[in-house]
Amino acid sequence: MYNEKVVEHFRQPHNMGKMSEPSAVGRVGNMLCGDVMWFYIRVEPDAGGREIISDVSWETFGCTAAIATSSMMSDLAKGKTLDEAIAITNRDVADKLGGLPAVKMHCSALAADALNEAIHDYLTKQARPIPQALAVRHERIQKEMASLEERYKAFLSKDPKAQQGEAPACS
Repeated sequence: MYNEKVVEHFRQPHNMGKMSEPSAVGRVGNMLCGDVMWFYIRVEPDAGGREIISDVSWETFGCTAAIATSSMMSDLAKGKTLDEAIAITNRDVADKLGGLPAVKMHCSALAADALNEAIHDYLTKQARPIPQALAVRHERIQKEMASLEERYKAFLSKDPKAQQGEAPACS
């Protein structure tokens, strides 16, 4: 199902772990598969004075594809300017991994969303203008996250097993 590159990034993920003192954090999740991703970025000026993502790390709760796409996205984003990083698409991630099964493309979309949310968080903290494309993505992601939270609350209120601390089964 997965090619060698995906398996390699799953078994030996790059830049995994929580970053101490990040410049910003992005968090996203997917209700259907249960994947949750946190992307941490550190933004610093390069030798030419351009703001770049000098460091990236991540924490992901998810499947093989979620781990592999988080790893690859961290590789792709490191050293990029904010504008260059915003331009990285889920297709770029999947292509660099040598492809993903169609049913796992949402994992690459989550990785792109997590990075975009971290950049949005950074620009917001810096009181900087948000590029229109990033603002539109952020709005969509926030609606999805709010829906996720509401559905989970509803699940907890209706399922006795969930109230006892058992997680819902994944399909």
